[in-house]
Amino acid sequence: MESWFLADLGALSAYYGDQFNPAALPSNARIEQIKKTDILEGLKRATSRSRTKGKYHKTRHGFDLLESIDPSKVRAASPHADALIVTLLDQLS
Repeated sequence: MESWFLADLGALSAYYGDQFNPAALPSNARIEQIKKTDILEGLKRATSRSRTKGKYHKTRHGFDLLESIDPSKVRAASPHADALIVTLLDQLS
């Protein structure tokens, strides 16, 4: 799920505030190709100075971030996420 956060840096910035450092995150338009360890380390570095939230923590921050990211940005950056959403929507029809 952390790779999805990289698709919407605006949501990350809004969540962590003005001390958020997006330059600390790995950059690759193909977010699914970034190693999970690189993403997690990048998130910790990017959020290390956040006064309001503190460093990224999966269980304390993950669900709030999932709620705040733009699904259309995730779908555009992640073919697997797009396929998941298409499958789920097909099942609801």
